[in-house]
Amino acid sequence: MTGPNGHDSAIDKRDFDSRRPLLNDVDPIAEEQDPGRPQSRPRSRLSATNNDDGLLNDVVDEILERDRRKMAKEVVRVGSFAWGVISCLGAGSITAFSLYGPLLLTRLHYSQLRVNSVAIAAEVAMYLPVPLFGYLCDRYSPSPLALFSGFVFGAGYLLAALVYKSGPPPDVGGDGWPFWVMIVAFIAIGVATSCMYLAAVATCAKNFGRGKHKGIMLAVPIAAFGLSGMWQSQVGTYLLYERLDDGTRGDVDVYKYFIFLAILLFCIGIVGTFALRIVDEDEEKYIDEAVDELERSGILEESEFFQSRSEVRAAYGTFSQEDAGSDGELTITQSEEEREAERLEKEREEEERRKKNWLLNYETRVFLQDKSMWWLALGFFLVTGPGEAYINNLGTIVQTLTPISSPPNTPPPAGLPSTHVTTVALTSTIARLLTGSLSDLFAPPATHLFPSNLEAAIRPTSPTGETRTTFTRLAFLLPSAFLLSIGYLLLASPFPLSHPSLTHISTALIGLGYGSAFSLVPIIISVVWGVENFATNWGIVAMVPAAGAAVWGIVYSTAYQDATDHGNGSPDGQCHGWKCFGFWAVGCTLSVWVAIVAWTVAWRVWKRRGVVV
Repeated sequence: MTGPNGHDSAIDKRDFDSRRPLLNDVDPIAEEQDPGRPQSRPRSRLSATNNDDGLLNDVVDEILERDRRKMAKEVVRVGSFAWGVISCLGAGSITAFSLYGPLLLTRLHYSQLRVNSVAIAAEVAMYLPVPLFGYLCDRYSPSPLALFSGFVFGAGYLLAALVYKSGPPPDVGGDGWPFWVMIVAFIAIGVATSCMYLAAVATCAKNFGRGKHKGIMLAVPIAAFGLSGMWQSQVGTYLLYERLDDGTRGDVDVYKYFIFLAILLFCIGIVGTFALRIVDEDEEKYIDEAVDELERSGILEESEFFQSRSEVRAAYGTFSQEDAGSDGELTITQSEEEREAERLEKEREEEERRKKNWLLNYETRVFLQDKSMWWLALGFFLVTGPGEAYINNLGTIVQTLTPISSPPNTPPPAGLPSTHVTTVALTSTIARLLTGSLSDLFAPPATHLFPSNLEAAIRPTSPTGETRTTFTRLAFLLPSAFLLSIGYLLLASPFPLSHPSLTHISTALIGLGYGSAFSLVPIIISVVWGVENFATNWGIVAMVPAAGAAVWGIVYSTAYQDATDHGNGSPDGQCHGWKCFGFWAVGCTLSVWVAIVAWTVAWRVWKRRGVVV
């Protein structure tokens, strides 16, 4: 570039002004004394650089804080899941009832009807309160249920231990505690089982309810519930046993076994009070998504109670504008502004609470008015009732296949009761894990609840672009129920009388079908009706096994006692032969076949509605 005098105006090193201060020569004191003095350009550039660094540091700090919050949320989620599994591993102690059920018959001289009454009392107390506990869990948190279950478990098993140690009751010639005290003890055990199980399962369902692995994350704690009977029966058989006169291992020491369970489950409940946590952000997100969908459908506008969130925001905006307008007229102190902000925050929290309660109550009404729910519950009743009765009476069923002429203290030819309990636990656990994982892998994406929130977006796609093979969850549930019926049919046949070892096959098939039902039915409920009200919905359906266990338990005990009174009994009060269980097994087979029909009807209803199961 050429200057006006014709010379090149480019700055050369010889044109440098030696009187211009360098960066290190800037005197901060002189600058303070002469604020009007112009600052050098390098000083301005350094200041801008420092400002940029400060902004960058703020961004980095925000990112780190966000990552810390995300990590803390994941720690809570994973920790709650882990303790939920541990809780279920202890909560299913009632599934080992057949381990000590025969000893109630021989040691306390209870009749078979009384033994079944104890089991039925526990089953009814376990299933009937589930809707109430589910309601409390949905609207509050699982922690109170875990705390309650710990105390009730401890009290129940401690009372049962004392009743057993006291001996036969007075009405059968003994001087022990009355029979009704044992009933009270097992009612407490049943209630505590329901609390601990539901707190654990609801925590896992709400923390992982919308993920692509929701099936397996829900199946694992449910499977752990089935495993609890296995490991606890083994502890009772091989660690807490009675030592015979010759030093060999005898039957389980029921008193020590009950004390062990009282201490264990009390500790699990106390720790669960602090360990079972629902990630608040996820729960609020599910509620907001459900409300958004209902707002789009226009259902919320028809409710006189519910105020739409746009109106709530407008109301809060009005408050803010009024406050802003009054600032020009009145001088509001900082404390008054803080009180106003707290008031608005409380109003917002109250509105959120009312919104959640309204939504959950609405979804409960929808669930109860849905005819497909009743078909699903009917099938669940017809499947779980025989299963509960079989598990509770495994000990006496095994003994019925032992000939009367068999020497005492010899292992029964059909196997030890603890072995069958372990078989049921293992097969039901395998079934729950397989059905849960396979349903995640092959089930179609459920988009009927929130079409705008496509679950398919988070599912893996085939690398070749081909359509992924999908199966409905009913494709796993119905064949599992058929295998269950085969188990009862084999038991009802004459083959186990000549080959008692075949009962292991029956036990395995019954465990597979029973476990699949308890895994897939809650998963189907969470898919069809959502997870926002899952604990309440599942609690309603989970009541039906109580009625099923009562009905089929009474049928079994009546047939057992009738066969005992008509020539099939032994001096110790036990029954031997096919008549002790045969007709009951035939009825169980027919019951499962009717359940398959009921579930097929529910499936057809869902298909007509476009509900993806």
